[in-house]
Amino acid sequence: MCGVLLPITTIAFARAAPFGQSGATRKHLETMPRLSRRAFLAASAAFAAGPATGARASASGGVDVVIVGAGAAGIAAARRIATAGRTFALLEAADHVGGRCITDTRTFTVPYDRGAHRIHRPGTYPIAGLARPQRIEVYPAPPSQKVRVGRRYARQGELEDFLTLQVSASRAIADAARTADVVCEQVLPDNLDNWRPTVEFILGPFGCAKDLTQVSAVDFANSAKRDTDTFCRQGFGTLLAALAEGIAVHLSTPVITVDTRRGVAVETPKGTIAARTAIVTVSTNMVAADSIKFIPDLSARQRDAFGKLALGSYDHVAFEFGGNALGLDSDDLVFEKATSTHTAAILANVSGTSLSLIEVAGQFGRDLSAQGEAAMVDFAANWLAGLYGADVKKAIKRSHATRWNHDRWTLGAFSAAAPGGQGARRILMEPVRDAVWFAGEAVHETLWGTVGGAWVSGERAAEAVLRRLSGEKELGSARIEKKAKRRSRHHRAPRRGRPPFGAAKRFQP
Repeated sequence: MCGVLLPITTIAFARAAPFGQSGATRKHLETMPRLSRRAFLAASAAFAAGPATGARASASGGVDVVIVGAGAAGIAAARRIATAGRTFALLEAADHVGGRCITDTRTFTVPYDRGAHRIHRPGTYPIAGLARPQRIEVYPAPPSQKVRVGRRYARQGELEDFLTLQVSASRAIADAARTADVVCEQVLPDNLDNWRPTVEFILGPFGCAKDLTQVSAVDFANSAKRDTDTFCRQGFGTLLAALAEGIAVHLSTPVITVDTRRGVAVETPKGTIAARTAIVTVSTNMVAADSIKFIPDLSARQRDAFGKLALGSYDHVAFEFGGNALGLDSDDLVFEKATSTHTAAILANVSGTSLSLIEVAGQFGRDLSAQGEAAMVDFAANWLAGLYGADVKKAIKRSHATRWNHDRWTLGAFSAAAPGGQGARRILMEPVRDAVWFAGEAVHETLWGTVGGAWVSGERAAEAVLRRLSGEKELGSARIEKKAKRRSRHHRAPRRGRPPFGAAKRFQP
């Protein structure tokens, strides 16, 4: 095969990406009742511990695999393909790696994870075994959370009642899922009383990025537990970027079409790459919005699966305070005893810094995000003032709000299956024409919504591709020669209106 080679950027830790890395440590102490963190939803899995080598396209221009997207799934797939000694081209539409897991140190003076921040269930993946820079520090998250009741913290008895009701609600959903894939909200216990808005927020928007009215009971029940978390002091995005170190990446290279009529041809604004296989790791919303055109088109069954795994809404409103304005410990997680859906969560003093994140999610978060960053900041500031007093607003030095629903390369936060749609995850694991595999957090039955789930999915897709390529390699020489001649004939007489591989426009820097 021939193809137009694109310029390759080899990711160098803390240099290539536009989001830098730094860290600071500070501890604020206060004693108040705590509530043990319970399992909400999905967890994550294992990061690869192998070497991250960068495999470039061959001299002829063709590659074994084109990987679309350099988030966790794409990076994991690239590492596995490289370890196997196969050639690949890793394409990323944005100007940085990481996808929905990026660390920004330009907006504030400290690391700021714009997307994923929690490393769920760290014991399930060998982070300690990774060959990463010594300046990366991973540490346990506090094993508890707090609940604000108006201007005070919940008393121990209130916390115990809340915990009991939360566990009861989770069990009710799991019990219902054993017989039918129903709407989560419909099977909640009737005795939640005035804790109902809080329980619904934690299990729905906070855990699934969607209200429980939009979440599959089976998807909820199948998700692995999130009993323990860890944080990366330099930012989760920094850790993920470190795992991409040494991998050849084509940044700012969005994919226009993936054509599987003769082999695989991936078209970008900079040219077309020919390959034997492809792994597509873009979000479900990107595929549903036809941001990438597949030729031939995906089946109705596959398109329906993408629609049933639409991304929810989850954003951070970040405040940098002058001092410890909230009087909270490092990495404290705080909920309120809510009276409506207009609520949020607080992750305070992130990694001991003066940065706190106000988490807004679900349908309320989506509506708020649609109003713009100023409206999001205004809500978060007023919400905090209602819980901690008006002086909190005076202590805000700088602010920022993410708006993932409006990010052109993601169009949302993470997936949660619609009622009746949990089986869509397995549908997306099926290859397209034995040439294209999908990967990402949505393509995992139990680890959806997590970076670890995306990573494992990327590795699984890479393994499937390697099996496919090994099968090709084992074909008889006569059959290989016949396939090569057939491709050669196609190159000499391309179908009108469609350039052959290698006949796309030349790369334009």
